[in-house]
Amino acid sequence: MPVPPPEGRGIDRLLAIMAQLRDRDGGCPWDLEQSFATIAPYTIEEAYEVADAIERRDLPGLKDELGDLLFQVVFHGRMAEEQGAFGFDDIAGHCADKMVRRHPHVFGTGADIKTASDQTIAWETMKAAERAARAEHGGSALDGVTRGLPALTRAAKIQARAARVGFDWQTAPPILDKIEEEIGELRVEIETGAPADRLEDELGDVLFAVANLARRLDLDAEAALRRATAKFERRFRRMEALLAVQNERLESQDLDALEHLWNRVKTEERS
Repeated sequence: MPVPPPEGRGIDRLLAIMAQLRDRDGGCPWDLEQSFATIAPYTIEEAYEVADAIERRDLPGLKDELGDLLFQVVFHGRMAEEQGAFGFDDIAGHCADKMVRRHPHVFGTGADIKTASDQTIAWETMKAAERAARAEHGGSALDGVTRGLPALTRAAKIQARAARVGFDWQTAPPILDKIEEEIGELRVEIETGAPADRLEDELGDVLFAVANLARRLDLDAEAALRRATAKFERRFRRMEALLAVQNERLESQDLDALEHLWNRVKTEERS
């Protein structure tokens, strides 16, 4: 028999709703079938939707997407609780302990942190100490970078870890040279008809070097690529609109005409 939805504070209601969805007696069949592995893709998707709402400056949408992301945390917490591992309160408590530990200048140890830059340095130092403590019996400077991150983001994090032990270029020009070198190697593989795995390898080297340049310039490679994609999409849609006025379509144009139209759209944006 259906049960009425719980009342009370938002988080208490959400936890109670999750418990009911996973209840073997009267819960939701879909929710009951899920596991950490099957829910993980949804968790990643919701995080991206949060980022998208922020980029669009959509505060009502952000509230909605943050709720969806919170539900993912609640879902994982509930499944862990059912296994006797930990629950939502343990997740929140562990996070709170970590925030207190990593902000000694706020919570009473007298550390001298005056700027955001000082805090970033202190934060990274503390995280490094925590990693070292976990790796007392060996390990790599690269340990702990999540494999599930977007490829460009993970590349930048791996490079930043290597930089902490001195394996890094100090300025952008050598990285630009490296990008040109990698493009040259990719060009050779294309011209010689190399198989797909070789092309993929060389293309990966180009992207890895570009991610390194973004990191050195203190830019987010993912954000830069999203911005470039949005710009392409905006210009492409404008081309479609211009042709539609003339009752024409993109596929009816030759490449020279499309290039002329593309340049027209670019000029429009700049004027």
